[in-house]
Formats: sequence, structure tokens, C-alpha cells
Amino acid sequence: MLDMDVVGWIVVGFIAGALSGMLVPGRAARGCLANILVGVIGGIVGGYIGRRLAFGDPQGFLAAVVVALVGAVIVRLLLEALSPRDAR
Repeated sequence: MLDMDVVGWIVVGFIAGALSGMLVPGRAARGCLANILVGVIGGIVGGYIGRRLAFGDPQGFLAAVVVALVGAVIVRLLLEALSPRDAR
């Protein structure tokens, strides 16, 4: 089992948030702090989905990043759907 402290999860969140920013086009939630928040929330969402689908806990750093990335993509898609559109 992967035993990470708060700093480890922030690093995982940043990586997942940055990768999800590259995968999901749009303007919502961009920047370093926003990427970390989207990634950490994505880790929570991805972990919840993984447990509900009986995948268990991620085993290793790369698995944690993949789970957080899946959740971060979902969170970023939701943010894009809920963000107001420019009238330009």
C-alpha cells in the first residue's frame, strides 16, 4: 500500500491537474494552484470511483497519479460545463 503524506498527495494532485489541463480543452481552472486543487479533488473523485468499481486502493505512485488523473479529468469536464461562456 502506498503511504504518502500531505506533500506527496499535493505532488500527485499537481501532476494529475497539469495532465488533465493538457487533456481537457477550455479556460476554467488554469494555473498552478488551480491545477493542484483540481488534481487533489480529482484524486478524491477517482479514489471514490475506483472503490465503487471494486478496483481497490492504488498500489504505487504511478497508480495514484492515474487514479487522480481520471478523477481530475472528470472534475475539469464538470468545471468546463458549469463555467459561463464568453459572448465574444
